[in-house]
Amino acid sequence: MSYITTKDGTQIYYKDWGTGQPIVFHHGWPLSADDWDAQMLFFLSHGYRVIAHDRRGHGRSTQTSDGNEMDTYAADVAALAQHLDLKNAVHIGHSTGGGEVARYVAKYGKGRVAKAVLIGAVPPIMLKTAAYPGGLPMEVFDGFRQALAANRAQFFLDVPSGPFYGFNRPGAKVSEGSIRNWWRQGMMGGAKNHYECIKAFSETDFTDDLKAIDVPVLVMHGEDDQIVPIENSAKLSVKLLKHGTLKTYPGFPHGMCTTHPEVINPDLLAFIKA
Repeated sequence: MSYITTKDGTQIYYKDWGTGQPIVFHHGWPLSADDWDAQMLFFLSHGYRVIAHDRRGHGRSTQTSDGNEMDTYAADVAALAQHLDLKNAVHIGHSTGGGEVARYVAKYGKGRVAKAVLIGAVPPIMLKTAAYPGGLPMEVFDGFRQALAANRAQFFLDVPSGPFYGFNRPGAKVSEGSIRNWWRQGMMGGAKNHYECIKAFSETDFTDDLKAIDVPVLVMHGEDDQIVPIENSAKLSVKLLKHGTLKTYPGFPHGMCTTHPEVINPDLLAFIKA
């Protein structure tokens, strides 16, 4: 088991496989590095070095009481990148991990990052605000918090069984294994960390981060994303990026890296090689 210890004593678990240009994967809430299995094996077979970590409070990392917010998440990534001496890296983030990528690349990425990818990502901000009136109302996220506090184990079955993978859509090909794996990853993490991370992924404004990023960024989003609606996320983020490209997928759900890796992986490879 590989860990680094951050300045505040938090142990961050990570996987580091292979050699070559490093690709760093940032998982969504409330999951872990394991959510990237299909991508890590694919890129490993194509000669890349693949790295994924468990965000603090998630997976095998320390269930901290503090630091469950985006600045600390990005600082943890910076500590990992420094420890592994990553150069010319590609950072790929899904959902909450996309916010983490935006904050990390903007704040710490100079000289270390070659490209970035935001997949079904939360930037620029999920919450409805004066600047982003198309966002989701606070009641949505209060509902997440209430469901988590009331019965986290059931909530973590309901999300993957329904909107996360689009399994609630007519004719959907439901994967019981994917549902169970989502639940397994979620229940490994800390309830307090997951509760506080809801604020981090919904209320953090990434506008300035997106504007500050100088490297090429691919923004990928499923057009049937029921968790992070495309109109107030990907379609706005690409306008704020200096070197952004938007690629959307008709009918694809939020968890499209798991449901459609045969489509997503080659598109990622083409962007990295371009």
